[in-house]
Amino acid sequence: MAVARTRSVALAGVAGHTVEVEADVGNGLAGFHLIGLPDTALSEARDRVRSAMVNSTYPWPDARIIVSLFPASLPKRGSQFDLAIAVAILGAAGVVPAERIAELFFLGELGLDGRIRPVRGILPSVLGAAKTGDATVVVPSGNAAEAILVPDVKIVPVAHLRQLVEWLRKGDDPPELEIEENVEPPRSTTSPEVDLADVVGQPVARRALEVCAAGGHNLWMLGPPGTGKTLLAERLPTLLPDLDLDHALEVTAIHSVAGVLPSNAPMMSRPPFVSPHHTATSAAIIGGGSTVVRPGAVSLAHRGVLFMDEAPEFPRHVLDALRQPLESGRVTVSRSAGSVTFPARFMLILAANPCPCAQPEDQGDTCRCSPTVRRRYLGRLSGPLMDRVDMKVTVVRSSRRELLADRQFVESSKTVAERVLAARERAAKRLAGTPWRTNAEIPSSVLNTNYRPGAAAMQPMTSCLDSGTLTARGLDRVIRVAWTLADLADKDSPEQDETNAALSFWLGVKS
Repeated sequence: MAVARTRSVALAGVAGHTVEVEADVGNGLAGFHLIGLPDTALSEARDRVRSAMVNSTYPWPDARIIVSLFPASLPKRGSQFDLAIAVAILGAAGVVPAERIAELFFLGELGLDGRIRPVRGILPSVLGAAKTGDATVVVPSGNAAEAILVPDVKIVPVAHLRQLVEWLRKGDDPPELEIEENVEPPRSTTSPEVDLADVVGQPVARRALEVCAAGGHNLWMLGPPGTGKTLLAERLPTLLPDLDLDHALEVTAIHSVAGVLPSNAPMMSRPPFVSPHHTATSAAIIGGGSTVVRPGAVSLAHRGVLFMDEAPEFPRHVLDALRQPLESGRVTVSRSAGSVTFPARFMLILAANPCPCAQPEDQGDTCRCSPTVRRRYLGRLSGPLMDRVDMKVTVVRSSRRELLADRQFVESSKTVAERVLAARERAAKRLAGTPWRTNAEIPSSVLNTNYRPGAAAMQPMTSCLDSGTLTARGLDRVIRVAWTLADLADKDSPEQDETNAALSFWLGVKS
């Protein structure tokens, strides 16, 4: 009997940390002791590992077994350590060569019959293992398609503990990857039939949507039911270009940790679209959990769209919780066990009715809400939150003539997406050599030094600053939108037409 070591990965948010798993099988009173700050699910590994080994025809050592997870100060959660614990015990008992397992990483949950079951968070776990350089990671066969997305890492898929032990004993080639080739990644989380051409009668709102897609800006739409607010928001993802590889890995890692990765493809190549119900809690929106901290809607919408329909119906503290991630592009969830940071760079789309009864005032004065009720209703959207919204559009009901006249001007999502892509490429070329790719990501300090429009273009905004109708944060938002409008117009820098249009969008325009 001896000591054997192997490695696994612990997740803290979407960051993977290497964990050394040591097993000591020695003399003493027979028993199993797991140390190293395990949670409840991990403490139950003893029974799963024992049954898996016995049912795979490998004897359970009748001795004192101590399994240590290092570093002990790092919290370890979940059942993905089962495989590493079993292999370490088998190595210490002499069933498999201890030197064969010392440099490998093992991830997977064990079934009582020895099957190796898939676990969530494989992609960020393999990314964490890749930091060590020249890593070889053993993963469940069901997670292999997700694991091979990480470059420069050798993936060994296994389906059963017996299959793994025989490979470790013989030292021959690892099991072959049996992954379906030419899998088409999911193009969008919305319906494939969705198209911007479906929205008729709202030309200004359609233009605002195009600007949002081109620059990554936030949008607020105010109007009665039936005016197309939800239709517009659902079509925004169809205007966005595919995710770059590094962004796709970020998004896929978050969805993998959350356990909501689409089953039809391992890689999310399209920007996500998340639309929580207005009864969602703060933990559901921001992220949280009593034991295991999960990413919330703001992180699931990373590099995509977070749509909050009926925004005033959300609790005010939930809405105000969006302010910090809108500024920083990440959210930190603090609990007694520690803090976890998730990325949260998203486009926020808010939709609201003008009052609780949602009846239009221009349709025979059917709205009976008093000015106080209307003010209190929209007041749930606080000033600091609205100050972080780049564009505001009021949509109204269109007449039959307006609907018929607008049909000849509507464009398909494909047509608008081409202009959006061209504008994004123009912005990316201008921002080459920086960590930013869209105008909405440029920080204020850089915006006002390197990308400040000329004096003539700034004149409309300086007038609003002097009158107090524009805040300093609002000024930054207007400049960013002006740059996006210039990119769409194929101009080298914003002129007064672009700054006037951007200022109108920030102050609020009627569609």
